[in-house]
Amino acid sequence: MPETPHLDRVKSPEDLRNLSIKDLKKVAEELRAETVDAVSETGGHLGAGLGVVELTIALHHVFDTPRDRLIWDVGHQSYPHKIITGRRDQIRTIRQPGGLYGFTKRTESEYDPFGAAHSSTSISAGLGMAVASSLKGEARNVVCVIGDGAMSGGMAYEAMNNAGSMPPRLIVILNDNEMSIAPAVGALNAYLSRLLSSHQFRSLRELGKQWARRLPKAMGDAAMRAEEYSRGMVTGGTLFEELGFFYIGPIDGHNLEHLIPVLRNVRRDETPGPVLLHVVTSKGKGYEPAENAPDRGHALGKFDVVTGEQKKGKPKAPSYTNVFAQSLIKEADRDEKIVALTAAMPSGTGLDKFAKAHPTRCFDVGIAEQHCVTFAAGLATEGLKPSCRFASRSTAPASWAPTGRRTAGSFDITYLATLPGFVVMAAADEAELVHMVHTAAKIDDRPSAFRYPRGEGTGVPLPEHPKMLEIGKGRIVREGTTIAILSLGGRLQEALGAADELQARGLSTTVADARFAKPLDEDLIRLLAREHEVLITIEEGSIGGFGAHVMQFLAMAGFMDAGLKIRPMLLPDRFVAHGTPAGMYEDAGLTASHIVDMALSALGSNSATMPRRA
Repeated sequence: MPETPHLDRVKSPEDLRNLSIKDLKKVAEELRAETVDAVSETGGHLGAGLGVVELTIALHHVFDTPRDRLIWDVGHQSYPHKIITGRRDQIRTIRQPGGLYGFTKRTESEYDPFGAAHSSTSISAGLGMAVASSLKGEARNVVCVIGDGAMSGGMAYEAMNNAGSMPPRLIVILNDNEMSIAPAVGALNAYLSRLLSSHQFRSLRELGKQWARRLPKAMGDAAMRAEEYSRGMVTGGTLFEELGFFYIGPIDGHNLEHLIPVLRNVRRDETPGPVLLHVVTSKGKGYEPAENAPDRGHALGKFDVVTGEQKKGKPKAPSYTNVFAQSLIKEADRDEKIVALTAAMPSGTGLDKFAKAHPTRCFDVGIAEQHCVTFAAGLATEGLKPSCRFASRSTAPASWAPTGRRTAGSFDITYLATLPGFVVMAAADEAELVHMVHTAAKIDDRPSAFRYPRGEGTGVPLPEHPKMLEIGKGRIVREGTTIAILSLGGRLQEALGAADELQARGLSTTVADARFAKPLDEDLIRLLAREHEVLITIEEGSIGGFGAHVMQFLAMAGFMDAGLKIRPMLLPDRFVAHGTPAGMYEDAGLTASHIVDMALSALGSNSATMPRRA
């Protein structure tokens, strides 16, 4: 554990507000060490938090949080914020079952006014808070800290365009650690930023505008444009000025002597309208292993503090991400029309490997999923075959992860299967994933989507030659007579485990892999419904998905009238709390034991009255 005598005295942001800059620097050193040590024990997002240590301290030192609202976008940056807002004693539970959330969460702390992980939402939310405060007659500052990656999302610019035309005060801080959209920062830029943010300069500028309005219109307009563009050329802020923001910066985000005076000027300014403060930081700042890492310590498992080496167990099977990447590369080797797209997640989606193999056919569009999909649609209209791969935001090909509901992909099947003409698949194992990549590449007449888990595969052998699956056709994996379990996606192994347990209780069980949520394998569903007393569907998705489509078909085909006992198993109608994958499946009620209980309940029995056979 690092020695932290200065940080130990900070129980809340109030304790920062009377400290000198000299003492704040010592707090920053200790806060950085505490963040590194905590994440080494739990894993998590390290680099982003290390990059905003000084900014976090400066914001809480200058602003009256939580009365003043402080929004972090993306939430990866919030670990130091959590430590100095009363959650230090829990920081080593972050992302653990029952512990702190990996991002900001309103129910966790009053210092988290908006719950978010990914991305580009802060300015919209902040504008809503600022307008609400104005309508209620409450004077408060609203500060949005948005990373340069999040700023690449279209929603951020939509919000800025709206905010630029509205009177409420809104402060946006652009945390620039990647884009290099600014010239080098230093003493001169720090001086200019203090000058531009000062009340005197703003007052002088307003006088200049009033003087310009007294000139003939053409001359006055020209004078005002000249002032804006000359300032924009010096500072780089012309784009933000055009959106209606008063631009200040760039400024060194690690220099408290530069940050604090500028933040004080921005806080005190009574001029209505939005302000954008551009700070330049270094991701992973102050921890050499993170600074030297290719992703600067973006997301890590547990690691050794001294060396930075991650503590990873030896994988038992290839990861789904790697299987997907290699399969797509092979498809692209065979078909030059295949291109790949991702939204700021090349390494997390495996497309970094695709980019090395086919550099001219791989596109990272930034955190802009809406643009990514529409960009792909444009490619498709010209005869190409775009593959969009997203890390799930609960709206894209999915994963269960310690970050919980952010990446659970709970609604993927539900919304995709409502789209007319869509082919929707879910892989039960890594071999099935290979076949689904190949199948998607062969579909020429309509869009398709396939969903697969995160992490290691099940260990099944991978096919040397992928096959095209017959569209809308599932497969029977095990045959029985009493109970039928129809699985979509990654719960197939649990279904087989449940079948073993039911068989031991004398209940013959069929297990089938649906493969397709749309179109349904109606022949398979008819067979299972006709030949069994109980039909259980199981999926990793919300209500309205695969099970709902199966029940719709059975109802229209008259099987409900015949007394079929059908039981859908799916995610509960709530957000599943973060934790280990096994713990999350247990919480969601999607394990083998839950399937057994569901089957026995449908038969009018239970585990107590149906003992296992010897």
